[in-house]
Amino acid sequence: MSNLAIFGGVAVPAFARNNELSETAKALMGGSTGVSTKRISIKGGVFRLVAGGKEVASIDERHLDVIVVKAAPKVSRVFYAKSYDAEAISGPDCWSNDGEKPDATAGNKQSVTCMACPQNVAGSGQGNSRACRYQQRLAVVLANNPNGDVLQLTLPATSVFGKEEGDKRPLQAFVRYLAVQNPPINPEQIVTRMKFDTKAESPKLLFTPMRWLEEDEYAVVKTQAESEDAKRAVVMTVAQSDSVKSAPLKLEGARPMGTLMNEEHAAAYEPIAAKAAKAAKAKPVEPEAEAEPEVRKTPSKSNAVPAAKGDLASIVSDWDDE
Repeated sequence: MSNLAIFGGVAVPAFARNNELSETAKALMGGSTGVSTKRISIKGGVFRLVAGGKEVASIDERHLDVIVVKAAPKVSRVFYAKSYDAEAISGPDCWSNDGEKPDATAGNKQSVTCMACPQNVAGSGQGNSRACRYQQRLAVVLANNPNGDVLQLTLPATSVFGKEEGDKRPLQAFVRYLAVQNPPINPEQIVTRMKFDTKAESPKLLFTPMRWLEEDEYAVVKTQAESEDAKRAVVMTVAQSDSVKSAPLKLEGARPMGTLMNEEHAAAYEPIAAKAAKAAKAKPVEPEAEAEPEVRKTPSKSNAVPAAKGDLASIVSDWDDE
């Protein structure tokens, strides 16, 4: 449990607020740190909190306010050779932290460089898509709890690239918009609202600036950016964050299927699944009773985190790290 739960809500002393496991602690744990990166997932178009590969909470709201504390310097890539198997989840076969060459630790490198990789060719994935996918890794904290856990956020290409439409901006367009202000605004100096694009067939986030940070908040963010959690968040794949091991796969000359192992790529294929579903519905079939679609209500308040069920800061503080 979190230290707050262990000590019955007693305030954490100043010397322990940015704690990392000491060598003493590691030695007494039998050589295992027992640490896995906590992250925010957008699987299924819902904000989910994941720890150790397990979903521990989710909220119904379509937006979430965060502070970006660190970002991977380059857009990364990740590739899965096998199709998804819920009974045998494994890590990616090949990935790149800089989008230029496979990571040295990748167990099944597909090419010497990403540019020359056969998985970077249109048609190597489903339909006319590429089997190897772009993604951007961020380290964020919740806006209402900047002293809390640093969370990994891995964004699919649809949330990173693209043009702005009015005040709706994917990540790169959002940061460019901040940069041309006078004075220029850095993303780690403000509260950013992430909101799902309700028109997108797969989970896609759009970004909006909310307010400047207070001086004390900004001081905390600068400290959080130097933490080991933040450093891990921007270099680890989702599988590594969830402590899922990669299993090297020998392809024996056959071209990989290019389908997905987990949510790192699932969003990219949901539009294809949606089209297939529409095509199936177009065929004459025996009519069946269907449930009424759930209509989401727009939150009446501007706060990104509700006070009760959706209080993510409270949920995060109660996470079990086991």
